[in-house]
Amino acid sequence: MEEHARQHYGVTLAVLATAALAYAVSQTMVAPALPAIQKDLHTTTTGVTWVLTIYLLTASIATPVLGRLGDMFGKEHVLVLVLVMFALGSLVAALSHSIGLLVAGRAIQGFAGAVFPLSFGIIRDEFPRERVAQGIGLISATFGIGGGIGLVLAGIVVDHLSYEWIFWIAFIVTLFAIVCTIKFVPESPVKVPAKIDWIGAALLSVGLGTLLLAISEGPRWGWDSARIMGLFAASLVAFAVWVRFELHVPDPLVDMRMMRRRPVWATNLAALLVGFGMFGSFILIPQFVQAPPIAGYGFNATVTEAGLILLPSTAVMLFAGPVAGWLGGRLGSRLPLLIGTLLAAAAFALIGLAHDHRWELYIGTALMGAGIGFAFAAMANLIVEAVDPTETGVATGMNTIMRTVGGSLGAQVSATIVSAHVLAGTHIAKESGYTAAFFLSSAVLLLAFGATLIVPVRARVHTRVPA
Repeated sequence: MEEHARQHYGVTLAVLATAALAYAVSQTMVAPALPAIQKDLHTTTTGVTWVLTIYLLTASIATPVLGRLGDMFGKEHVLVLVLVMFALGSLVAALSHSIGLLVAGRAIQGFAGAVFPLSFGIIRDEFPRERVAQGIGLISATFGIGGGIGLVLAGIVVDHLSYEWIFWIAFIVTLFAIVCTIKFVPESPVKVPAKIDWIGAALLSVGLGTLLLAISEGPRWGWDSARIMGLFAASLVAFAVWVRFELHVPDPLVDMRMMRRRPVWATNLAALLVGFGMFGSFILIPQFVQAPPIAGYGFNATVTEAGLILLPSTAVMLFAGPVAGWLGGRLGSRLPLLIGTLLAAAAFALIGLAHDHRWELYIGTALMGAGIGFAFAAMANLIVEAVDPTETGVATGMNTIMRTVGGSLGAQVSATIVSAHVLAGTHIAKESGYTAAFFLSSAVLLLAFGATLIVPVRARVHTRVPA
């Protein structure tokens, strides 16, 4: 009987990891293919950038709403719905022959951002307490693992196939995940009766949408332009109105009392900062190694070779997440988050100091994978430990949003720093630009370490609600 239970939990975890991996891979797989997409669809640089931007926008807006719906109506049912939307979006993108249709497909795909909070909730509700931390650790790690795998696969697809295969792969994997979810993932027994706070969802959507649009378009429109300043101002106003509204509505989308708890807000701050560092690496390292010989640095690597540079990071994350969960289950999740932020900060500092040989980057990215894997696993567990079972979906959804916003900031700020250091008479970035960006990421991750020190030594752990 005990062996059967272990197998059941293992199968459930494998299915949830597959679903999360499909989303995470698609988050980064498109980035190296953007030049090929721009050429094939005869669009502008601004137009093709929306293929990335719309995905982040939709994911950020949909994640807390769908996480809340999972808390209300059942996480397994909502997870199936989310995966169906992701499969539909992948199919639309794969069959698209215009930039407008491709952007529409990516917008539909973005609904799958809710895979993470829904998976965390299912694990918390269904798994025995001693397995919860490791399970959440593995699912959390897929956020980074999938990002690395996406860059590696993108190189192979771009170099040997057409860009449409990026979406066909996602479609096939998601269909498999849908069937397995229906067959193997049990419905959560924890539900909360409530009304859907549509006004709160709309206000949050406006705040996040204007913020991410400003971050995404800042390098092109100019950070001090009237349009960017207006978007930031609109975002600030929308968030202020949203917080005030949520404090007074009977059934809020997000309980502000929950968000004010020290373990929650401090962990969300750390998530923002860690996301900054991770997505900075996804932008910086592939571009650095692909630099041509005239640059005086880098390795003139192909897209595939650039992705392989990040492979050690991806491989280490696969083990770091469960190890962080195991460590957190025994000594508290604050410790692996402290370790993770320090390791990631050290990794960026090492790459900034030593990047003349491939082996130096392999060591640096492996260290980075360990740090980010530890950090992501610990953050999700800290949130789960600090909230009630009925709040799991929306609380972890907000934490996922903080990582996404931090990632968007990291990618754009890193790109801006690099583009500000250009060799005279060329469009090639100087080595000093990359070095400055690497050290900035290291400093931001040290700030994440400081944010983690604010988290209580041991967050309140709720007992598992029986079925």
